[in-house]
Amino acid sequence: MAQATLNRRALITGRVLSADRIVPPPGCEIASIVVQARPERLAELEAEITAIHGCEIHGRDARGKLVVVTEAPDAGSLGTILNTIQSLPNVYSAALVFHAIETA
Repeated sequence: MAQATLNRRALITGRVLSADRIVPPPGCEIASIVVQARPERLAELEAEITAIHGCEIHGRDARGKLVVVTEAPDAGSLGTILNTIQSLPNVYSAALVFHAIETA
């Protein structure tokens, strides 16, 4: 790729970037997920969720709700964690309720 002249238009349109020059920001993605599940299977589900790398249970309701806090290196990994939790047996729903990008 020919080196583009550095000006505002080239910067906005991305012509000054190449794949080898893109540097991800330091830090991680932090999120809270509310999980609604079968109440009689909460203990089993808690064990499955905490086995997922980066996931912790921070709240529990006997009616079947869990508050999961997770940390992931990027948004794609965070989406994968959310999809993994949603696809676990006995989970009715899993909803992202908080998301932040933590910088180093």
